[in-house]
Amino acid sequence: MSRRVLRMALPAGSLREAAVALFRKAGYNISFYARSYNPAIDDPEIECLLIRAQEIPRYVQDGVMDAGLTGYDWVQENRADVVEVAELVFAKETRQPVRWVLAVPQDSPIETVRDLEGKRVATELVNVTTDFLEKAGVRAHVEFSWGATEAKPPALADAIVELTETGSSLAANNLRVLGTVMESTPRLIASKEAWADPWRRRKIEDVTLMLKGAMAAEGKVALMMNVKVVDLDKVLAILPALEKPTVSSLSDKAWVAVNTIVDESVLREILPKLKLAGARGIVEYPINKIID
Repeated sequence: MSRRVLRMALPAGSLREAAVALFRKAGYNISFYARSYNPAIDDPEIECLLIRAQEIPRYVQDGVMDAGLTGYDWVQENRADVVEVAELVFAKETRQPVRWVLAVPQDSPIETVRDLEGKRVATELVNVTTDFLEKAGVRAHVEFSWGATEAKPPALADAIVELTETGSSLAANNLRVLGTVMESTPRLIASKEAWADPWRRRKIEDVTLMLKGAMAAEGKVALMMNVKVVDLDKVLAILPALEKPTVSSLSDKAWVAVNTIVDESVLREILPKLKLAGARGIVEYPINKIID
């Protein structure tokens, strides 16, 4: 009997490191070799291939790959008929949804989307941009941009639709934003064929569970401490728990152990308060995954 393998597409380029970091936190160690687009993964039931995020939806739709990690923008741009298994919010810089924005030069007479009637718009996101303009009742010439899109106005285009996380690149190129065409987050997608196969679907669901668990744990830490029973209510009132803290009896019946999960960002504020409220032996430790 041949070995069963899930073919997983990972994004090459700017999203590669963030995707690999997420997989590693989820428990999948991925290793790269020089000039190789076939990274090794420590799960014998998964084979990885690096593919441009723009192309992953098409390869998954066609069944060349069983599943892949790509952006919602590229699923829509390819009009891909795939199963969207999970949303995984991890952009390169902000870990927030990225935006495709419509922008023009600061000194452009174009003030609204309507002013783009008959104008030239450069973008990588041709289909989505065309749909956006059509919904606004605007007929413009939308052309594919091979790169350096911010540099094209005003000589080569009247406006652009470009991806931004912080807006710094647009500002550096003296561009102002007219509006948002769409927001996008990374998605784990699967081919309909793979999703209909019980083994491949279960494998995809297992990977999804681990990835979502890793994301849920991001920015959170676990705390454990000992508290006198008489001080317990004061301590619990301070804890901004993910769920209700776990309270366990100790051999000394006058004391209990308290375990909980909190946002790392609040530690500086609450640790001194916990000590003042009577908590002792406070221990902070990292967590890799939270599975609901």
